[in-house]
This record gives sequence, C-alpha cells and structure tokens, in this order.
Amino acid sequence: MRKLTLSDEILLSIEKPARYIGGEVNSVMKKKDEVAIRFAMCFPDVYEIGMSHLGIQILYDMFNRREDVWCERVYSPWVDLDKIMREQGIPLFALESQDSIREFDFLGITLQYEMCYTNVLQILDLSGIPLPAEERGDDCPIVIGGGPCAYNPEPLAAFFDLFYIGEGETVYDELLDLYKTCKKEGASRKDFLRRAARIPGIYVPSLYEATYNEDGTIASFAPICPDVPAVIEKQVQTDMTDAPYPDAPIVPFIKVTQDRVVLEIQRGCIRGCRFCQAGMIYRPLRQRSLDCLKEHADRMLASTGHEEISLSSLSSSDHSELPGIVNYLIDRYQDEKINISLPSLRIDAFSLDVMSKVQDVRKSSLTFAPEAGSQRLRDVINKGLTEEVILQGADEAFHGGWNKVKLYFMLGLPTETEEDRKEIAHLAERIAEKYYEIPKDQRNGKCQITVSTSFFVPKPFTPLQWAKMFEPGDYLGFAKTVNHEIKAMLNQKSIRYNWHHADVTLLEGAFARGDRRISDVILEAYRLGALYDAWTEYWDYDRWLQAFENVGIDMDFYTMRERALDEILPWDFIRIGVTKDFLKKEWQKAHEERVTPNCREKCSGCGAAAYRGGVCTARRA
Repeated sequence: MRKLTLSDEILLSIEKPARYIGGEVNSVMKKKDEVAIRFAMCFPDVYEIGMSHLGIQILYDMFNRREDVWCERVYSPWVDLDKIMREQGIPLFALESQDSIREFDFLGITLQYEMCYTNVLQILDLSGIPLPAEERGDDCPIVIGGGPCAYNPEPLAAFFDLFYIGEGETVYDELLDLYKTCKKEGASRKDFLRRAARIPGIYVPSLYEATYNEDGTIASFAPICPDVPAVIEKQVQTDMTDAPYPDAPIVPFIKVTQDRVVLEIQRGCIRGCRFCQAGMIYRPLRQRSLDCLKEHADRMLASTGHEEISLSSLSSSDHSELPGIVNYLIDRYQDEKINISLPSLRIDAFSLDVMSKVQDVRKSSLTFAPEAGSQRLRDVINKGLTEEVILQGADEAFHGGWNKVKLYFMLGLPTETEEDRKEIAHLAERIAEKYYEIPKDQRNGKCQITVSTSFFVPKPFTPLQWAKMFEPGDYLGFAKTVNHEIKAMLNQKSIRYNWHHADVTLLEGAFARGDRRISDVILEAYRLGALYDAWTEYWDYDRWLQAFENVGIDMDFYTMRERALDEILPWDFIRIGVTKDFLKKEWQKAHEERVTPNCREKCSGCGAAAYRGGVCTARRA
C-alpha cells in the first residue's frame, strides 16, 4: 500500500488535499524496480488547471504504454502547502508513487502560458534541483521543456537542460531509448545532452551561444559544437488518425477546470489570423477521421463515467466531418443524457443549428470572437469575418431562442485608431438592435451582451511578431474609450463591459519575445517572492519592476519598440514550416489592410506543405 508523503495533519490543514494524494481512476501504477526510466510530467500551475490539459494526458498515456517507462504527474503546490513544505523541508513529490521528484530520470514541464514562469522555478526549488541548469550534476533529473511557449525557449534557457520543439508523439521514443543506452553505458549527463541535441526537434540551450550588438539586439546565435544543428526543426505528427490518444483518461477526485472528456478532433487551423500563434505553429491542419473519433469517444466515455464530452480544436467548424461526429454522439448517447460541448465554432447557420441540438438555448450563451470592432481592423488581423456575417449570425441565434451573447475583442492592435475602438461599442449596439427587432412576444427575456477586451500581445512566429506594445496608461485609456462609448449607446443596459489588467500584458509581452537575458529577471523576481503570477490575488507588478531594475534590464527594450524586419529574433533558430518570408509578407499585407484567404480556399505558400500532411496534401490531391 502506498504511503502518502503528506501526513494527515498536513492534509487536514490545507485547501483541497485531494490535489496531492493521487490514486485517481485510470491513474497508472507500476513497480519502480521493474522500469528503466521514471518520468515526472509537470504542469506548473495548480492541480485543477493542470488536470485539464490534454497534452499531458496524451503523453502520460503514451509513455505508460511502454513497459520500461513509468510516467507520473506533478503540479505546483498551492501557496498554503508551498509554505509548509519549505518550513518542514518536504521535497516535492509525484502523485502516483509519492516519491521525491529528485529521484526521477526526467522532469518534463509543459509551458502553456508565459505567466507560469516563476512556478517553473518553484517546481525546481521544491524538488531540490539547482535552478541554473549548469549547476546540475549526474544525480539530477534531466529537465525538459515543451508546449507552445517552448517555441521561444530563450527566456527560460538558463533553467532547462533541453527543450522539445514540436508535437510529443514523434521523437520522444527516440529520446527515451537514447537515455536508456547512455544509462547502460554509464555516460555522463553532458554526454547524453550532446547526443540528444542531434535528435530532430531537441534543443539543448547549453550548446548554443548568443552575442549582442551595442544597441542590445542579437548579433549572432549559433551552436558551440560542430556536430550540433544550427536550426531546430519542429516535429509534427502528420497522421492524426493513428496518433496515440488516451482512451482511459484520468478522472480527478475534485472538480477541475475541464471536468469532462476531451476529444481532439483535429490539430492546426486553416484561418491564418495574424495575431494567433497557435494558428501558425500547429500548421498544417490535420483531421482525425470520423471512425477514429467515434471509437475514442465511446472508449473515453465508458472508461471515465463523465457525462460531458468536448470536441476540441482551434476551429471546430472547419472539420469536414463535424456533422457526422455530432450526430453520432447525439444519437448514440441520447438516453445517457451526455452533454456535448463545442468550443471554437464560427458564426454561421450550420454552427447555430448544431449548437441548438446540443445546448439548452434558454440557459446557454453564445460566444463570438470578432477580435476587432471595425471591418478595417479585422482585415488588418486577417480575421476573415465581415460585419454582415456577424450580424446575420446574431440574428439567426436570437430567432433560434438565444438571448445571451459574449463578444471577445483585442485592444492595442497594430494600426488601431480611436475610431476602431469605438466601433466595438457600435458593433455590440447593432447586435442588440437585432434582438429588439424581434416582436416582444417572441423574445426570450431580456437581451444580455457581454463585451470583453484583452490587450494584444505580439507572439513569436506570427505576422505581428514585429509590432510594438504600449504603456499601461495607454491600454487603460483604450479600455476607457470603449467603456465611455458603450455607455453612450441606446441599448447600454443590455451591454456589459469587462477588460483585463494592462500591466500583466506588458510582462507577458516581455517574456513572449524575450531573449536569454530575461532569465535573470525571472530568477530575481522569484527570489523577491513572485509566484502564481497568472492569479490576480498573487500578482504584483511592482515586484517585477523591481526585478528588472535589480538586474539592470530595461523592459521597454522588449515591449515598446517595433522590430526591424532584418533583426535577428531570439527564436529565429527554430524552423516551424511557416517561413519568415511568409510572415514578413503577411506583416506587410496587414499594413495594407489586405486579407489572405484560408488554406482550403487557396494555398498561400506559407511553407507548412513541407510536412507533407493534412490540408496541404489534400489540396494537392
């Protein structure tokens, strides 16, 4: 029987002790003396967030199918347990075995958003692993980073032994096999990392060196060893139908953010929104077949007992067989009352028809993401959504019985003007007008329109990666303009407005496009007490400003300047298929307010066809 690391006394004194005990349905137990490799898979945030992440569930299942590997899970301890562990010297432990992370061969940390970076240091610190990678000996786990933020790994380069660039289904087996070989040969940590760097998609920061110009920009970035590749190639799982997928995902004891079965129906996106990193780094679009989706849905629902299934993708409407899977789930699970969740749908008649079948329209709200208020600015960001389509979609929704609409926009976009910002209020007003055009006796109560704005953050590998950001006061001014304009609308009582914090946006921007020097800032902020920066109650902007000042780095260098097109960017050594030349052309087209058609309408030659898969192959066929 497992012995829990935390005593009953501790478990009874902390919030949600089920976060730390493991033993959930479908979690995997093995005998540690019967496996060659122990892998701790980490999501650097609280359990409820991490347990909702599909990527970890996929890798957890894939690794544990190997008889020679035992993959376990670890999440960031909440602040109450963090304090106790430091006071009592309790090392961070994995949920399954309850063993210290320091005993593992690998610690894999997924990097899903920039504001978790100090939590990465918390994980290392509580595990007893030296924070700088250069200080680790052969008795420390190999620390691996992956996920979307790993596409610019440089701000965290000092803390990771290696990064996995791309999708985990591809070369992880090769990496694990190499580790077994090195372990058998008695090779050192440095020898393993040197050999791992030759595997496609593996980036070992210690084997590369950056130099800088007098103005602070990068002068050069190159490997320090002749047998290490100068360019890291993103790894892509081209065949999604036969890709590994967990048919028995772990069922948590407590409610988590995504408390349902998640079925990834496709990966990638055809739309080409110029602000969207995911839409670029996950190209090309690759679908799972209808038969494959049916099988996975049946197995996951049977193995978990969940009463809801979410069809996950960046743009669900673009799956060519979406009607097939939706109708199958409705027919197959009608008696079981299984709820079907459909995020990321576009505004069209088909989507509304589907949603009317799977939602109680009198209780649910529709979510639209126009991103920009004016048509001009939607063309700048290549949203591919006209006001006519938005209003027609809203009109059909209102006639279909919906009365609640959520609208998502961004502020601070390149070329944005005050008039563009005011158009957010005007668009919300025109949508409200569509509702009140319906005869009063046919309406479903009062119309509720919720407008939410976030502030645009330029991300690597997007056409807007060269854009400048704004001062916090400017961002707040943008939000005030929208708020003032909404209050001037005739239907203002039907419109509610929410906006995000401006200072978090700037730090996210500095991390997103930062170089190796940002590592010093993250380390200093952690020493000053920064933790759980994604959580409002623990966010402290002044602490971060102090950290930048203490290490002598100017945050404005990373946020307030527009990059030159010929500047070496910190992530230029990574190749994702989409070429820098294509991104430059899209940057130019943004300023010309020209729209690029989606991948099914016309190939734009972005470069993703080099992977010979998905929509690129289908077009040629």
